[in-house]
Amino acid sequence: MSGPILIFDSGVGGLSVVAAIRRRLPEVALGYACDNAMLPYGTKPDDWLVARILDVCQAAVAASHASALVVACNTASTLALEALRACLTIPVIGTVPAIKPAAAASASGHLALLATSATVHRPYTRRLIEDFAGDCEVMRVAADPLVAQAEQRLAGEPVDAGVVADCLAPLWTDPALDTVVLGCTHFPLLAAELASAAPRPIHWIDSGDAIARRVAQVVAPLPRGEGAGAAWVTAPSEALAAALAGYGFATPQGLVPATTAFEA
Repeated sequence: MSGPILIFDSGVGGLSVVAAIRRRLPEVALGYACDNAMLPYGTKPDDWLVARILDVCQAAVAASHASALVVACNTASTLALEALRACLTIPVIGTVPAIKPAAAASASGHLALLATSATVHRPYTRRLIEDFAGDCEVMRVAADPLVAQAEQRLAGEPVDAGVVADCLAPLWTDPALDTVVLGCTHFPLLAAELASAAPRPIHWIDSGDAIARRVAQVVAPLPRGEGAGAAWVTAPSEALAAALAGYGFATPQGLVPATTAFEA
């Protein structure tokens, strides 16, 4: 029997994708792996990150006997997706900011990408905007502190409303803005806080449903798999175990990739 579909992220952001996949494919076995020891990815050099992502994902796929890998991280996907597909023999599904559906959803043609610095500034993101929202006004806003806020929320700690408000403040300089792309899988975990901080109704669009649809297309022919609920992390902690348990995952096992340190 094949192993689970493995969801990978730098931290708990991939749990927003887990929720979307479970809504569409409730019977499919899911496993989870995160490189929380190196969180956040968005502040690390590209070359180092590619090597690290390959290292961690190969170790996690081997440990889980995964039948497919979902890279539930925009930074990892834009950097290492092709390299992962080249070195793994299982299907690899990536994540990109939902620019195309956001452009279709916007009534005003004014939208924004809210993401990490790495995603906001990457040429790949610029090409997405040119290809799918070329006739729109698109603001790009880096909101790296929201990653830590999402991690805190799932660890049972309070979210700092001031941090959320500060991250969103640049959006409101455009009075015509009506649609925001959540370009980091951590951000949908703060959906209630984001909506509360907005001065008017906003369409918040993330990639979860699109990823789930793609998973359904890719894994439909595969067996349902074993190993449901197993998890692997690079820095075990009680808070992380509690967050994963909230999504039905067992106490995570430690994962020790060959690359264990980062030096700025």
